[in-house]
Amino acid sequence: MSGGMKVGAVIITMGNRPDELRALLDSVAKQDGDRVEAVVVGNGSPVPDVAEFSSVVRTVELPENLGIPGGRNVGIEAFGPGGQDVDVLLFLDDDGLLARHDTAALCREAFAADPELGIISFRIADPETGETQRRHVPRLRASDPMRSSRVTTFLGGANAVRTRVFAEVGGLPDEFFYAHEETDLAWRALDAGWMIDYRSDMVLYHPTTAPSRHAVYHRMVARNRVWLARRNLPVLLVPVYLGVWLLLTLLRKPSGPALKAWFGGFKEGWTSSCGRRRPMKWRTVWRLTRLGRPPVI
Repeated sequence: MSGGMKVGAVIITMGNRPDELRALLDSVAKQDGDRVEAVVVGNGSPVPDVAEFSSVVRTVELPENLGIPGGRNVGIEAFGPGGQDVDVLLFLDDDGLLARHDTAALCREAFAADPELGIISFRIADPETGETQRRHVPRLRASDPMRSSRVTTFLGGANAVRTRVFAEVGGLPDEFFYAHEETDLAWRALDAGWMIDYRSDMVLYHPTTAPSRHAVYHRMVARNRVWLARRNLPVLLVPVYLGVWLLLTLLRKPSGPALKAWFGGFKEGWTSSCGRRRPMKWRTVWRLTRLGRPPVI
């Protein structure tokens, strides 16, 4: 059954990492089993020369940067409405590298064996040290990155999604642009009955970086956190969830400029449209709690 699953890959690029992009495409082309066709989306920039992979790679160049979720949604639609031309889509950062040749095969096997499985989050490891940062383990108990488990969210640039999930709950939230778009999709998928796994044996090599390298990091994180709650949580949990994150932010003692940007984003999250509100069922709240991450943190 797993051998019949068609797998595609979506990669977005700003065109500024041509060597890394070609190395990633080479690792995709070398996957065991049926070939994995890739779509590379130039997000407001030309796609670097990838002619050597023309038999398995298509390119789409957007006139403007639509953000991470917007760019990935374009990649999904390149495989037909909701990605329906394939059964599974890999989402890979353009400066990442699939560490093993059997990752696509492992994805096929996992989805075929578990009909409730909707999303797989890969382990991200530094190519030099092999270490995995705690923030890249999508659960609260992150001390052992080698332990696979059910989780409640996933890593945006290192994952696989069954395309039926998109057909049921829609794609990533374009308006988020950057930050928390994965959790928004994860909560909607869980609410629809899908499960999410973190798999330590599916590895994407990626250089160790800090998320705050993005100039908009603090504002986007705060704004989108508010949007995430307003869109998805039962009304009683919205102030609890946001109150906990406000406290955690203050305890981390960010710099003055960072805190100013964070509060600006927090205010923007309340005063701007968050898109369609679809509060999750209380049984989904209980499912998240049983999985170790109640939606108040």
